[in-house]
Amino acid sequence: MRPVIRSSSLSRIRWALRNNQERYSSTLYSKSRKLLIGVNQNQALVNTNTDNSSLYSRLSIFRGLSAEAVEAADPAATRLTVSDVNRKGPLVEYERRINDGELMTGDICQIGALRELQRLYDELVDSVDTCRLDRYNTSDKSSRSRWFWSRLMPQTSYSPVKGLYLYGGVGTGKTMLMDLFFDQLPCTWKKQRIHFHDFMLSVHSRLQKHKGLSDPLEVVAQEIAHDAILLCLDEFMVTDVADALILNRLFGHLFSNGVILVATSNRNPDKLYEGGLQRDLFLPFISSLKERSVVHEIGSEVDYRKLTSAEQGFYFIGKDLSTLLKQKFQQLIGDNVVARPQVVEVVMGRKLQIPLGANGCAYFPFEDLCDRPLGAADYFGLFKKFHTLALEGIPVFGLHNRTAAYRFVTLVDVMYENRARLLCTAEASPQELRDETDGSWLQEHHRDQERTMSLSSAWITN
Repeated sequence: MRPVIRSSSLSRIRWALRNNQERYSSTLYSKSRKLLIGVNQNQALVNTNTDNSSLYSRLSIFRGLSAEAVEAADPAATRLTVSDVNRKGPLVEYERRINDGELMTGDICQIGALRELQRLYDELVDSVDTCRLDRYNTSDKSSRSRWFWSRLMPQTSYSPVKGLYLYGGVGTGKTMLMDLFFDQLPCTWKKQRIHFHDFMLSVHSRLQKHKGLSDPLEVVAQEIAHDAILLCLDEFMVTDVADALILNRLFGHLFSNGVILVATSNRNPDKLYEGGLQRDLFLPFISSLKERSVVHEIGSEVDYRKLTSAEQGFYFIGKDLSTLLKQKFQQLIGDNVVARPQVVEVVMGRKLQIPLGANGCAYFPFEDLCDRPLGAADYFGLFKKFHTLALEGIPVFGLHNRTAAYRFVTLVDVMYENRARLLCTAEASPQELRDETDGSWLQEHHRDQERTMSLSSAWITN
């Protein structure tokens, strides 16, 4: 058995895969970053002290900071006024959850995001009629009339309220904050909260339904706007060329129909789809996104997901190492814990069979995860439930198994984005996973991407 690679195995694999392909595709680039380990739950810590009346006091006490230190870190965080906590909205709910012990200490960086969410909440409440948010205040007749006249005389109806794009590191509480905001909105409003990949799957399904129309994207956008003026998208990340090439026109139609976007992402909008094929066609979407949304970074250095885990990943090189991997897997879940098959819902009602799972750890043979018709959306769903993956039997890749190789690249990218932990056995080191004597599969992958881009370009018109 060859040496074991520890700690940053996922980063090394990702770097090796990217480095092997960069000569053939401009979309694939290499990075080396230390892997952070985490439990996939966006949440704040539990507070045990509710004696102080102000959120600022809690910040000082539970963070162990003086008032001067808190203000030096973020002056705005020290200026929560009585009016802040007496009104309705996400700030009030955040305060209530701290008082009830559901959350521990307000994170200074989260408070900055909450201020933006509160700003959006207040503006929406003041503009309910203008934004056509209440589904019961707009009759079906007037909606049909607007749709009919829009077909004859195209017009735009941009919302007077800007949306919000929250981005920051994994585990900083973005999803928790967006859910907190969404839950405070009246149930009669036309609103939707959905994972970005689920949303795009729905868009592509609608496009197929309206195939043959002169502009199916416009019809799809009108359908979405009819159901949800406020659209909350979680984990906004563009990896698919087919998604990238339609986003500008899709959201152009959505924004012109009055849709307000609230999104969470791990990436600054300027970094979305970085290095992707035909990214120049995607750049107008970034400009539109920044024009129609307030961009706010959650700069917290705390990863709330990793507070219960600090184990490293392992990369075992060699054959017939199934027993060794299962032993390591058992150590992670606990010696007295029995791992059992599980079924988890991943995207759009689809279910994924987990061969063995327990305590946030999943065990898969390579074929079950990368040699089946699964994609990024399935992998994102998987790592919503599990923070650790034990993957048995990664082969050397060549033309004969190039489809599995493409999926493995996608899997590693998704794990990297989610800071998941990898334990695996492989036939070769990360740098040697590509068969040097059969490198044509990478060129074929590049051609496949180009064909996908050409097909997707059918939706693009100037």
